[in-house]
Amino acid sequence: MLGDQVYADETSPQTQERIKQRRDIRKGAKEQVADYEEYTWLYSESWTDAEVRWLMSTVPTSMIFDDHDVRDDWNTSQSWRADMQAQSWWQERIVGALSSYWVYQHLGNLSPGELAENELYQRVREFDGDAEQLVREFAAAADREVDGAKGARWSYRRDFGPVRLLVIDSRCGRILDQGRRSMLSDAEFDWITEQLSGDYEHLLIGTSLPWLLPRAFHDIEAWNELLCDGRRGALVAAISEKIRRAADFEHWAAFRDSFERLATMIRSVARGEYAVDSAGDATSTAPATVCVLSGDVHHAYVARPEYSDVDSAVYQLTCSPLHNRVPAVMRQAFRAAWSRTAERSTRRVLGVVAKVPPPSVEWTSTAGPFFGNDLMTLRLDGRHADLLLEQAGPVSRGAEPPAGLTELTRLRLS
Repeated sequence: MLGDQVYADETSPQTQERIKQRRDIRKGAKEQVADYEEYTWLYSESWTDAEVRWLMSTVPTSMIFDDHDVRDDWNTSQSWRADMQAQSWWQERIVGALSSYWVYQHLGNLSPGELAENELYQRVREFDGDAEQLVREFAAAADREVDGAKGARWSYRRDFGPVRLLVIDSRCGRILDQGRRSMLSDAEFDWITEQLSGDYEHLLIGTSLPWLLPRAFHDIEAWNELLCDGRRGALVAAISEKIRRAADFEHWAAFRDSFERLATMIRSVARGEYAVDSAGDATSTAPATVCVLSGDVHHAYVARPEYSDVDSAVYQLTCSPLHNRVPAVMRQAFRAAWSRTAERSTRRVLGVVAKVPPPSVEWTSTAGPFFGNDLMTLRLDGRHADLLLEQAGPVSRGAEPPAGLTELTRLRLS
């Protein structure tokens, strides 16, 4: 479950009514959630939905947050953080967000062995009394990582036989105040690199924000990053910052150095540079697939990078099953952005006029985009990998959904 499990900044009428009974909704966080207590209401509301509750009772889950678990555009830039930190209600909000995430989501991502080694978890279990303050202090420290302090590591690894799942925090661990934008700190990138060595047939990299967007959108976000960093002066940078927030230019494409670092990492894995056998000795056998799993964009697609020197099949797999409806104009924009014409036109303009350097890897769409409540199933068997993408119900508003799923596409990945 790759982010936005709850929407702290877009509450339901039922939650807003509860907030009104608890505090003055005309000030502070207003109709948005304000603290840990109100976050518990969100989790209860979201996860006791009949279908979601059934799903979570029958299917094992791994999770990571995205922006709406805290607030839209969470940690998109240093100026965004400065604006939020100036709000009197923000500190209680971020502490409540990360505290509740640790309780409701993060602990379930960890194995029994990892829980036994988790310092905070053990301190809470051994604490005689209410351990609220321990978790609050932890959450406040975790938030300060973006400002350069040592924070928490929300990224984690899970192994399922010959399949390795590596889930990356692409929100709370960002570095924004050291003269460069980075999706992760150097220490977290180093930790991720350490997890790549091993004997596995498939590597799954979970990150809430897609690594590969439609190429035209990628170049526009990369251009915006250059302008925000002052390429054309302070005034243009200020305007570009407003555009960055309004248009959600905050994906890997908008963190160029981090995009390239991940691209290099994936290439190395796909060339077998991190492969070891069961005895721990280096081999040259690359995994059959390296798949980046993402959500965020409220639709589904499959993209494939065009590495020329790798042995693994590499894919970007994007799906938002429980999604917000995408407006018609945005659906058309996403479809157009995948076209070669849009890609070449955007690259020609931005490459010549704005001097936006091209990414180190090219990519193309393999399937999609598809808009609706889609379910993507990846089936791994030995070195074989098959993908099935299905959609629930009709697209038209107000129609009764059928009892079942309609197949959209079926792909053999390896």
